[in-house]
Amino acid sequence: MDNSFLDRSFHIRWSQLTADKVVSAVEHALTGAWQAVNRIVRQDPAVADYRSTFLALEEATDLLNETWGKVSHLVSVADAPELREAHNAMLAKVSAFQAGIPLNEPLWAQLKSAAAQPPVQALQGGHRRFVDETVADFIQQGADLPADKKARLEGLQGELAQLTQKYAENVLDATNAWELLILDESRLRGLPVHAKEAARQNARAKGHGTDASPVWRFTLQGPSQEPVMLYAEDAELRRQLWQAAIEVGSQPLHDNRGLVKRILALRQEKAALLGRAHFADLVLARRMAGNGRKALDFIEDLHGRVRDAFQRECAELEKFKADATKTPASPLAPWEVSFWAEKLRRTRYDFDEEQLRPYFSVTGVLSGMFEITQRIFGITVTEKPAGFAEVWHPEVKFYEVHDQAGRHIGSFYADWHPRESKRGGAWMNYLITGGPQPDGSRAPHLGLICGNLTPPSANQPALLTHREVETVFHEFGHLLHHLFGEVAIKSLNGVNVAWDFVELPSQIMENWCWEREGLDLFARHHVTGECIPVVLFDRMTAAKNFRSAVVTMRQLAFARMDLELHANPAPYLAGDLSASVSQLLRTYQVPTEPPAPTAENRFTHVFADPVGYAAGYYSYKWAEVLEADAFTRFKQEGIFNPATGGEFVARILSRGNSADPMQLFVDFMGRPPDLQALLIRAGLV
Repeated sequence: MDNSFLDRSFHIRWSQLTADKVVSAVEHALTGAWQAVNRIVRQDPAVADYRSTFLALEEATDLLNETWGKVSHLVSVADAPELREAHNAMLAKVSAFQAGIPLNEPLWAQLKSAAAQPPVQALQGGHRRFVDETVADFIQQGADLPADKKARLEGLQGELAQLTQKYAENVLDATNAWELLILDESRLRGLPVHAKEAARQNARAKGHGTDASPVWRFTLQGPSQEPVMLYAEDAELRRQLWQAAIEVGSQPLHDNRGLVKRILALRQEKAALLGRAHFADLVLARRMAGNGRKALDFIEDLHGRVRDAFQRECAELEKFKADATKTPASPLAPWEVSFWAEKLRRTRYDFDEEQLRPYFSVTGVLSGMFEITQRIFGITVTEKPAGFAEVWHPEVKFYEVHDQAGRHIGSFYADWHPRESKRGGAWMNYLITGGPQPDGSRAPHLGLICGNLTPPSANQPALLTHREVETVFHEFGHLLHHLFGEVAIKSLNGVNVAWDFVELPSQIMENWCWEREGLDLFARHHVTGECIPVVLFDRMTAAKNFRSAVVTMRQLAFARMDLELHANPAPYLAGDLSASVSQLLRTYQVPTEPPAPTAENRFTHVFADPVGYAAGYYSYKWAEVLEADAFTRFKQEGIFNPATGGEFVARILSRGNSADPMQLFVDFMGRPPDLQALLIRAGLV
């Protein structure tokens, strides 16, 4: 079939991937996948073997996965009405196919029969892992259910796919629908020059203002909103942006409140159908935590460890504002917290994060990051010239990655700045999984990293905050997990690991953003080329753990809300969900007046995917324990020690899900993880 979505060439022809081709391409890929599954089912069970069942099933969905991956990716980075319509038209069919695989009784019978054969029982290593994981997947997804429950489960899966897609669309559309135009420049007092200039250029791009009569346009995208909340002296301006941000997902036209309850109810019904008490137990059964109770215990344990420091930090900020304004200490307004916290940090450490921005041009950060990974992991990253490979937007760059032997291990796209057609946040994904091939060769992997970082302006390059630098390193860590994959079975490769393990490779990369030797490779003033001055570096590191208990508690609040909603949904479905969640999190949230509402209506991590981070947001902190501990080995042996880096690749990055994740960690560290490393690094012990 002549359809560019079905073209499996390594260099994707993005210009040819048009909305009118989506339906026919996905229909064709679905038909091929069904035919491949039926060939497995029709074979004689007496001769069916590992190759013709398990491996054949793995290959059956290859074309569909790659085709649908391109469609889903374009919706994330180049959303348009025609593309959205085509995607949504096929979403239910793709979801039904994916849900129907483990519910296919003849297929399940073939797999069980093959799994019982002595040659399959004798498999070792990754192939043994693949059989065990496949069987566990089928059971967890309902393979042993009676026919009526299977039918209901298929319906649930399809409805969840549509509801979570609508949730994501509502967040994106609500974010894009809001703007604030400022005509009075005095209202922008305190804003950094770059933020004012970006707002002015944004307005001009939308047809507002002139050079003689400028207008400043603000949006809810991070690079526009965050400087206002940190620096704007005009409290009303901060309140306006805060109010708009918290209303995303809860206003007419883009209201997610009903969707949240319906999604939770369907997830609970799914768990019950599959014999689990709740969705958290269903999701976590094969993750490192094992069940919802253990994940909740982990969160509550950390909550108890940081609670005193959290309360102390909240009281300190209230006192600081009271002293500065000569008023009695009392809870701040929600739109005051970041503003006064930034003032306190500058007062205490004589440090303003904006002082670092000139040293973090996006091109310099990327260049230095590639140099760091070359030293640690022995890879070379090369940006290819425009035209070498097609991209989906002119800002997107294409890179090739080679190992020390000159072998092409993979390529990737990087798309770093916000657009209205692009969803918020930062993420990594993969488009093609290569790795070891049956003929003994190795095919390169293809992936992507995306973000919504501070964009360039007319008179200067894109200059990032240090937090944005951490984001770049984080997503590149995920990408390395994919590119280094040496697992022959695609579904076990790279980032296809337990969700509470997947953040280890990403979060560990952030550590090099704090090391002097690491910073000196990329933190150079974009005009003078100078490194960060010693005095500024000392202030930066002294301020590293400023309000670390508040930062930690914020993550714990998200995790607690997520786990509670999925482990005990009934009381939240029956009444005012937001009010109930607010009560639950009263000791997790910074006390403010008025109280800040909870984030469930715009919590895309948890509600914009049928599963995603649902019942799994705790994974960020869980994996942070792993990476903080793992980085102690780099600290002891040298942060650029290639032997240590080589072991990290060999024992973790290259292994994917070919072994139990705890075993992979122990293989690298020689022991189980130690929670204390995280608390020490955060200054909480």
